[in-house]
Amino acid sequence: MIIAGEVEDPRVATVTVTDARLTPDLRYAKIYVTVLGSDEDIDEALAALKHAAGFIRTQLGAVLRVRRTPELHFVYDNISEAATRIERILSEEGEKARAREQAASASESGPSEE
Repeated sequence: MIIAGEVEDPRVATVTVTDARLTPDLRYAKIYVTVLGSDEDIDEALAALKHAAGFIRTQLGAVLRVRRTPELHFVYDNISEAATRIERILSEEGEKARAREQAASASESGPSEE
C-alpha cells in the first residue's frame, strides 16, 4: 500500500509488487514488480521507484519497527510475460494433440461403405 497509496508519482500507478527477497543479514531487499504498459512505461516506473526508494524505505521502517530497514532495489518481474508464453505453448500443443486424436480416430473407422 505504500507504493499505491503514498507515492504520488503517476508513473507508479500501474506497478504491482509480486515478490520480495531479503538477504540473510536483512540489509538489502530485492522487490520484484510488474508494470502494465510498454517497455518505456516499465523503464519509467522503475526509475520512479528508484527515485522514491528512500521515501518508501522510511515509510516501511515506520511500519516494520525494525532496527535497520533494508535498502530497497526494484527489479522488473516478467512473470506475466512468461506465463502468457507458457499458456500459448500449452494451447498450441493441445490443439496439435486434438488434431492427432481426430486423425487417429478417422483412420481407425476406415472408409465408409455405401
